[in-house]
Amino acid sequence: MSYFKHESAYIDENCEIGEGTKVWHFCHIQSNAKIGKNCVFGQNVNVGNNVKIGNYCKVQNNVSIYEGVELEDYVFCGPSMVFTNVADPRCKYPQVGSKYYLKTLVKEGASIGANATIVCGHTLGKHCFVAAGAVVTKNVPDYALVAGVPGKIIGWLSEAGERLVFNDKGLATCSRTGMVYKFENGAVNLLT
Repeated sequence: MSYFKHESAYIDENCEIGEGTKVWHFCHIQSNAKIGKNCVFGQNVNVGNNVKIGNYCKVQNNVSIYEGVELEDYVFCGPSMVFTNVADPRCKYPQVGSKYYLKTLVKEGASIGANATIVCGHTLGKHCFVAAGAVVTKNVPDYALVAGVPGKIIGWLSEAGERLVFNDKGLATCSRTGMVYKFENGAVNLLT
């Protein structure tokens, strides 16, 4: 076994787990989940059937990643944040099975703060940041900083997580990396 599994964790059959990944206390990785290398799953994490998770992801305590959710590389899920996968659940009229699940894609480098909620059927852009307690009800653009209920864009962050301040030409430089970003037509793109 090229990954670490705590003795209290459960890993169902037909799962793929990459080298260097750590699955900690009371986690459950369900059938046909595909997890990349060097991921960390904190206490009490549930990964649903058929979920795909990239490399170098960090999922903090008490997070459930339901079928229909996909995490690309370097995604951070803060403690007790919530994904959903059915838009209009009803106990009396159950919607069981993947045909009912709305897809949620979390792109490379995105961070989701503690206790945030991601309503299913949306895409979180590359290197976006969802603040703690925010409720995401629509797609989030690359590099956007989203906060509040419902979540609204309140700024822009670099890939390294630094606040971007754009000049009159729509350019901003990350103070940590020196990378240059351009704001144009309501979107941010990396130039260098």
